[in-house]
Formats: sequence, structure tokens, C-alpha cells
Amino acid sequence: MSSEKTEAMSASADAMAASAGAIGQRLGRVAMDESAHALRAAAAVTQARTPAQAAEAQFSYAMGWWSRAAAQAITLNGELLKAQAEALAPIHKTATANAKRLRKTR
Repeated sequence: MSSEKTEAMSASADAMAASAGAIGQRLGRVAMDESAHALRAAAAVTQARTPAQAAEAQFSYAMGWWSRAAAQAITLNGELLKAQAEALAPIHKTATANAKRLRKTR
């Protein structure tokens, strides 16, 4: 039974590592994309001909940022829940198999 537990924990750790890597890569891409948004916003502010146009460019960037940040938070939450489920799956499978086996021996 201990080898089954070890295998389940190893599979769980593998699942967590894969999820963490995928999430990290996606967040890295998002950070690069946001840098591009900020660069375009800074250019729009510096190219504005009036203070009102500069304020409009800043406001536009800020509203876009809030929208993107909210979407990313929702996406990240979903990814973390999926990662949790994938990490627990091998442990759950092993535990339920052990429970079935132990029920048959009684």
C-alpha cells in the first residue's frame, strides 16, 4: 500500500508541476502583452495635443487595464481550480481503489 501512496503522490506532484509551468508561461505572455498596452498608452499620452486628449488616453488605458485584470483574475482562478483537481485526482483514485479493496477483504 505504501508504494501505491508514493506513486499517487508522485503523480500528484507531476500534475502540479505541469499546471504551475503552464500557468507561469501564460502569465508571462500576459505580462508582455500588458507592457505593449502600456507602451501604446504612453505614446498616446505623449502625442496628445491637449490636456483633455492626454487625460482621455490615460482613462482609456486605465479602463482597459481594469477589464484585462478582471478577466485575468477569473482565468487564473479557473486554472488554479483545475490544477487542484488534477493534483488530487491520482490521490483520490488510489484512495478509492484501496477502500474498495479493503471492503472486499472484510
